[in-house]
Order: sequence, then structure tokens, then C-alpha cells
Amino acid sequence: MALPDPALPRRLLLRTAAGLVCAAGTVPALATAAAATDGPGPPSPARRAGLRPRARARTGSNSANGWPMEKGADIGGAIWNRAVPGTGAMVAVRLGAVSTVLVHVISRYHYEVEALGPDDVLGFQAPHGLDGYRTNYASGTAVAIRPGAHPPGATGSLFPVQRAAVADILTDCAGVVRWGGRFRTPDEAHFHIDVPPSDERLARLADRIGRRNGTPGQGPGTPAVRG
Repeated sequence: MALPDPALPRRLLLRTAAGLVCAAGTVPALATAAAATDGPGPPSPARRAGLRPRARARTGSNSANGWPMEKGADIGGAIWNRAVPGTGAMVAVRLGAVSTVLVHVISRYHYEVEALGPDDVLGFQAPHGLDGYRTNYASGTAVAIRPGAHPPGATGSLFPVQRAAVADILTDCAGVVRWGGRFRTPDEAHFHIDVPPSDERLARLADRIGRRNGTPGQGPGTPAVRG
């Protein structure tokens, strides 16, 4: 009787994904490749181009402030839900310096303007139907704070001392953040990043906020009373 070919089991093993993993130890590489696919069926243009998930999340257009808009949050792109300390709220914003600045704005608002709860802050919105400054939500660079209490076009929903606190927050942000309360048609719930991605002021502000929040006694303080 002929003896079995000792190389046969190895050849069979290498014909399967599991065999490739066992033979080459490439679990992370295979997992990354699998995560980058669009599922069964013909390859999409993004797959053929070898684009990463972050690139595929983009719409191909920019928001009014010059940042790339995306199709959704938490889908592998640059926009993810982040916790706002002290509020119990989560807000979908762009990672990095944008997140640092906007979460800081919300946190200061909570402590200095009016106390916020888990459902009081809105971030990312899908781009369909958005126009003007509202497109900034689709790039993860805008937030709305208590939009139900401060609807677009309405004024007088904040007391003078609260407006003064908002003005102080904006001064602290040194022109990087714009407030909708100063629009021709006011939107007092709205805040957005008012510089493009290339503007170095954003990175400097985020660095300053990070250093300040890491220093005891320098971060936001006691929650404000809701008006």
C-alpha cells in the first residue's frame, strides 16, 4: 500500500483561511481585511480602490465650515459618540481636536449656563436635507444644546446672566467656535466649529483645553441651575 503524501495535509491546510492563519499567524491582518469588505457580491468602487472604512464613510462633500461630511456616526469614519462629563449625555462628534473643543463647550454650558441631562444634546445628523450652517452637523463639527427649549428663530429663552456665560465660553474659544444665537436668524441651541481643518487655532485651543482640564481646579465647576 502506498504511504500518504506527508505534504498533502499541509497543502489542504493552506487552502483555507484558517490554514493561512495557522501557518502564517496572520489573524490581525485577515481580520482587518474582512472588516474592510462590503460583504458578499461584486466589489464596490471603494473596495476596488482599497479605501479604508473611514474613507468609505465620507459623502464626498464638505459642510459649510469646510469639513468632510459623513454618512453616519459610529460606522468606522471620523464621527463617534462621546460622553459629556457630568451630564450623562452622549454626543456624536468628530474625533480629535473637534471633539475636545465641542465636548468642552457643552461641559462648560452645563456648569455655567443651565444643567443638562442625558437627552439634552444633539450632535451628528445625516446630511440629507441639511443646508447652510446645518450641514456642519453632518461633518460632526456642530452640536445643538437643548434645541427643544431654544428652537431656531426664538430669542429670550436665556436670561442675561446666561447669555453672558455663553459669551465667556465663546471668548475662551478664541474665534474657533461660533454660536447660533448671534446669527441673523438666531439659533440659540447651535454651536459649531468655525474654522476649516487646516486652521492651526483649533489644535492650539484643543491643546490648551486638554492641559487645563488635566490641572486640578482648572476644569468646569459646579452645575448651573436649569432655567
